[in-house]
Amino acid sequence: MTASDALVTFRGVQKTYDGTSLVVRDLNLDIQRGEFLSLLGPSGSGKTTTLMMLAGFESPTAGEIVLNGTPITRTPPHKRNFGMVFQNYALFPHMTVAENIAYPLRVRKLAAAEREAKVKRALEMVQMDTMGLRYPAQLSGGQQQRVALARALVFDPQLVLMDEPLGALDKQLREHMQLELKALHRRLGVTFVYVTHDQAEALTMSDRVAVFNDGRIQQIDRVDRLYETPVNRFVANFVGDNAVLDARVHAAEGGECEVVLPDGARLRGINVNRAAVGDAVQCSVRPERIELADGASANTLPGTVMDVIYFGDHLRLRCRMASQAEVMVKLALNHQGVPTPGHTVHLHAPAQHTRVYL
Repeated sequence: MTASDALVTFRGVQKTYDGTSLVVRDLNLDIQRGEFLSLLGPSGSGKTTTLMMLAGFESPTAGEIVLNGTPITRTPPHKRNFGMVFQNYALFPHMTVAENIAYPLRVRKLAAAEREAKVKRALEMVQMDTMGLRYPAQLSGGQQQRVALARALVFDPQLVLMDEPLGALDKQLREHMQLELKALHRRLGVTFVYVTHDQAEALTMSDRVAVFNDGRIQQIDRVDRLYETPVNRFVANFVGDNAVLDARVHAAEGGECEVVLPDGARLRGINVNRAAVGDAVQCSVRPERIELADGASANTLPGTVMDVIYFGDHLRLRCRMASQAEVMVKLALNHQGVPTPGHTVHLHAPAQHTRVYL
């Protein structure tokens, strides 16, 4: 994908509120036409500020935002033609569902017949075609969320911006809405930009995810690559679960290295950040990649089972390693011979799935 395919381009965008500390630092980002892009990161990482600058509610301190080749940095929000969905839905309580959805069309002075047709289509889109005459107070949280979404889509925007829109819903409903949003995006082909701090949500819904920390994008990638090949320690620890072991580099060649753990044990892994001999590093392995071995072998460490936790769809072993933090191991429910607490186990971390970070 090239910048010319991009619907939106951020170039050298910075934002500061006090003139000294940067909330967003030198942001360069291409948002592709028709993609579902999530901005993921902890509180204060710059993701919401980035969305607000795109929406026009905040102005960049430096840099340029370009839409379809035209700079929009100084274009007011109402002239950007973007749909917006907030966490608190922001529905008008004195208006019916249909009137709420029609509001953006009234502002744009569409004729009544056209307005009615678009509202009907938007209600069908979010599967609420029988609820047009209800008021927001008569709806559940999930239904209110659908109305807010329909209102954001009703005027055929080229871009829909969402700021933690599912945050107020309970877990089951949130997961259901994630799948609905993804299906809706696929059906409509509109560009979605979605802010969340929930990594599972970002992985479930997005085509690509931009991981923010400290005002910068740490990595922007397809969800599978983001999970399997994090580019640094922050992304590895923020996206998904990890077994993390502190170590020091003993030998390095090509893209791999051998590390020594505090107890003298050795592991081989992928040298992600080109660490040199003697460097203090962290070894990172996904819990589902760790295997139970029959005995000592290459890339295998002994541990003591502290706990076996039932998670419904899998088991987790909580293991204590020699002079290390605890390590979690995921096992399938049908795993033969699950060890019990107190047992010593041999945990094999395959070298191709062991990533070493500075």
